[in-house]
Amino acid sequence: MKAFFTMLKNEIKLSLRDMNMVIFAVLMPLAVLAVLGIIYKSKPAFDGADYTFAEQSFGALCAISGCAGGLMGLPITVSELRERKILKRYRVTPMSPVLLLAAELAVFMLYALVSMLTLLAATAIFWSFPIHGSAAAFIGSWLLTLVSTLSIGLLVGGIAKNTKQAGVIASILYFPMLIFSGTTLPIEVMPEVMRKIVGVFPLTQGIELMKATSLNAPMENIWLPIAVMAFVTVVCSTLSVIFFKWE
Repeated sequence: MKAFFTMLKNEIKLSLRDMNMVIFAVLMPLAVLAVLGIIYKSKPAFDGADYTFAEQSFGALCAISGCAGGLMGLPITVSELRERKILKRYRVTPMSPVLLLAAELAVFMLYALVSMLTLLAATAIFWSFPIHGSAAAFIGSWLLTLVSTLSIGLLVGGIAKNTKQAGVIASILYFPMLIFSGTTLPIEVMPEVMRKIVGVFPLTQGIELMKATSLNAPMENIWLPIAVMAFVTVVCSTLSVIFFKWE
């Protein structure tokens, strides 16, 4: 445990120096929420909705802040350690792939937690938006969404040869989910065919679950997103350790 916390402390210090995670995982979702709140104010998210666009965006932005770190930051961080031969040095120490990936995972989970709390405070102060449903259910859905997206990032970071390859793979996975998962455009206004296609994204399932728990909105099959994200988490986490490359 001492090695884990030592590495965790060092990785947090390094991430704070370059400020990328602070900007993209914490400040950017907050800025997007502020823009949406100013533009749409109390307008409904879509025709017939009993919640505003800003309220429905809260859960999506909480998910996307974790996704930004999980699918973009995490793979590049791990692959950069490999590219700079740092992992090669770790290999001759008691450091294991599980310990290394767990420490990196913890760093990005901390950033996602800070982002979620910041977004929650902003919505409560400026738009008087409480969590209408169960707070415990919302936190559980947020945690499951976060872990599932981070597990994908672990897999990409574990196998990518260098930062360039990691960036390409991460971009292919990240941007379609960013655009079509319900973050920018509500799922409810998409054509039926598109809704079925984007439903395969774990982030889509996570956002729908977080929206339902934060807004106390009905959901046809609550076990589907849970099963999808749990499956993605187990498979990607296992493969990230099995196929992890030190160099």
